[in-house]
Amino acid sequence: MTFNFAMQAIDHIINSAAKTYYMSGGQISVPIVFRGPNGAAAGVAAQHSQCFAAWYGSCPGLKVISPYSSEDYRGLLKAAIRDPDPVVFLENELMYGETFPVSDEVLDSNFTLPIGKAKIEREGKDVTITAFSKMVGYALKAADELAKDGISAEVINLRSIRPLDRATINASVRKTYRLVTVEEGWPQHGVGAEISASVVEESFEYLDAPIDRITGADVPMPYAANLERLALPQVEDIVRAAKRACYRQVPQSAAA
Repeated sequence: MTFNFAMQAIDHIINSAAKTYYMSGGQISVPIVFRGPNGAAAGVAAQHSQCFAAWYGSCPGLKVISPYSSEDYRGLLKAAIRDPDPVVFLENELMYGETFPVSDEVLDSNFTLPIGKAKIEREGKDVTITAFSKMVGYALKAADELAKDGISAEVINLRSIRPLDRATINASVRKTYRLVTVEEGWPQHGVGAEISASVVEESFEYLDAPIDRITGADVPMPYAANLERLALPQVEDIVRAAKRACYRQVPQSAAA
C-alpha cells in the first residue's frame, strides 16, 4: 500500500538484492522489481508520506525509477521487469487517477523506455526545471505561469533517479544558464542536492544565477491538511524560484 513499509525489508533490498551480483563476482544476478506508492498521498501523516528516491538512489547496485506519465509507467515498468538487476520502482498514489494521452507506439507490446534517460517535457531557453513523479506536473503548470511573464522554462522529467541522466541536465543548463530542482523529499542529501553538485562540477561556468532547490519541508509530514500543504512543494513555489533565478523577483534573503 505504501513504500514506507519497504523499511521493514530494507536489509533485504540494500544488503541482499543490491549487493549479490557484486559479491558473487558477477555470477548471480538479481532480476527483481520492488514497486509501490512513494511520497505523500493525502492525510496519511508522517509515517506514510516519505519520499524514498534519495534513500535508494544513494545505493550502488540498485536502479531507481520514478515515473510521471502513462508512457513512463508502461515503458519503464516493462524495462524494469526485463532488466537483470534489482530495480526500485517508485510510483505516486495520487497519480493513479490521472489520465494522459497515449500514442499507438506506447501501446505496442514491445514498447519500452531506456532506464537512465530523462525526457524534456517542455523546451525553453531561460531556466531549467528538473522534477520527477508528481512534481513534473507541478513543474509544467509553473512553466505555463512563467510563460505569461515572458519566461521560457525548460522542464525535464528525470524518470530515472539512479542512474541519473546528468548529460541531459547539464546540456539544458548550458542552454538556459539557470537551474531549479523540484522534489517532494527532504532537502538534506536529496535528489536536488545531487543534481546541484553535478551541475556545479560540470557546468559551473555556465551558471548566471544560484541554483534553487524546491523540496519538502525539513520536518516529519504533518497530519493537518493546511500544514501538509505547507510542507510540500506547490506550483507557486516553483514559479517564485524560477523568477528569482531570472532576477524577476526580490531574493529571499533581501525580503527577509
